[in-house]
Amino acid sequence: MCACGPFGPYAFSGKSCSIGDNFMKILVISGFLGAGKTTFIKALAEKTDKKFVVMENEYGEVGIDGVFLASGTGQAEMKVWELTEGCICCTMKADFASSILTISNTLDPEYLVVEPTGLGKLGNILTNISQIQYERIVLLQPVTVLDVPAFDRDKEKYPEICRDQIENAATVIFTKTGALDAEELCRIASEVRAMNPQGEIVTDSCEKKEASWWNGLFERYLTKEGEENAKKREREMLQPDLENAGFTSIHLESGNQLVLFLQGVVSGVFGDIRRAKGYLPAGGAWLRFDVVDRNYSITGYEGGGDSRAVFIGRGIHRRELEEVLCPEEKNLMGKAEKMREVQMRPLLAGK
Repeated sequence: MCACGPFGPYAFSGKSCSIGDNFMKILVISGFLGAGKTTFIKALAEKTDKKFVVMENEYGEVGIDGVFLASGTGQAEMKVWELTEGCICCTMKADFASSILTISNTLDPEYLVVEPTGLGKLGNILTNISQIQYERIVLLQPVTVLDVPAFDRDKEKYPEICRDQIENAATVIFTKTGALDAEELCRIASEVRAMNPQGEIVTDSCEKKEASWWNGLFERYLTKEGEENAKKREREMLQPDLENAGFTSIHLESGNQLVLFLQGVVSGVFGDIRRAKGYLPAGGAWLRFDVVDRNYSITGYEGGGDSRAVFIGRGIHRRELEEVLCPEEKNLMGKAEKMREVQMRPLLAGK
């Protein structure tokens, strides 16, 4: 296991600030697409005694994680505020500021946890929040969730975003490390340490952390020096050239058909899809799916309600996705043809 230091880049003294409970304290949980931010927030709710509101920023046209967050946590009724179709670090900056003030003035929570889109620059987000801070809103030290197996790819494809999210974090949480050997883990930890010399880097499972560590995330405040650091590191935001397509009221006929569909998604049948997620009825069961790059997963889902999915990438074939996912009878023939194409794609690729 790599030895990583416990100090953040914001000259945090190790003591909690003497700020009263009538302040709304904002904790930003950053991380690239599919890193595990939503799962981390659910764990945060389950492992702490804090009650908080979540602001969920989805790059896609429809929100997916809001319902997932609100169900099955330690908080009976977690309040989730969703902002979709944009990024709060740039295109939705004004809506973001307005929403924070609205949450503060109406819901008046002690804590607000902000989950930005994976494409957002943490430095920009911290700057945007600092511009509306007043005597009742303060920033906590931010966290970045890092998808370790995807680190090299993300660093190559989106270097500015990857570096920004690591540099501006007080704590970097490694996820999905199970398949990595110790040498590879230490190599990546060393690269992260070079980007963020003083931040806390958690390379082992944070599930093993004591309750005091989890609660401590709500007790460490971003200092004035930290705000200046974030402003200095802020760069001109160039939004990656990514499209998104969102669908509601979708279904498939069986779990096997969902597997076949996702195989098509990761093999490029529906375009260069970088990230996808959703939940839908498939036969007699509700299922939730996640796609990150060329990997997908399927789990059970108990939420029910309106089914939905969002796809993010380049050259997305929206109409063909709709042919497969749309429940109308007029599209059943197109769905069957597309499924046959999905089945044939691996065979054709092998020629």
